[in-house]
Amino acid sequence: MTEIRTRRLLLRDWQESDLAPWAAMNADPEVREHLGPLLTPEQATASARRFQADLARDGFGFWAVEVRDTGEFIGFAGLDRVDPGMPFTGVEAGWRLARAAWGHGYATEAARAVLAFGFDTIGLAEILAVTTATNLRSQAVMGRLGMTTDPADDFDDPSVPAGPLRRSVLYRKRPDR
Repeated sequence: MTEIRTRRLLLRDWQESDLAPWAAMNADPEVREHLGPLLTPEQATASARRFQADLARDGFGFWAVEVRDTGEFIGFAGLDRVDPGMPFTGVEAGWRLARAAWGHGYATEAARAVLAFGFDTIGLAEILAVTTATNLRSQAVMGRLGMTTDPADDFDDPSVPAGPLRRSVLYRKRPDR
């Protein structure tokens, strides 16, 4: 199982002790603001189990993120294949952190490490990132990562019901070589 270490963070496989804070994160309306309905504890656990299976199968996926100094679980970051039915294909970077972890630069730090893994270890030619048009915090992270967007790539996510979360923006990054 691949682990990724940054100066402050450890991206690692999921542990049983992550499930309760993961469920709490996904029951937080602010964390879920741009993601859709709150998750039940059972739904949150099922998603963590899927992340574990993806990591075991592919060698990449959504790693649990912990703060190295404290061992505190703060969310996830990683890479995922774009779901079928989307208007594009490829591998997408993603992250989700507990509200208490916002504003510390953790999302950018974790995502930067994920991009390096995708380009340097997997050999990806491009990594995508997607968020709702209203999620300015995630878009700011994408910008700090050097990802770019083209309004012509904006789309209505077919997996999201009609409403304010359906309009999405697509960011792209190629390796810095």
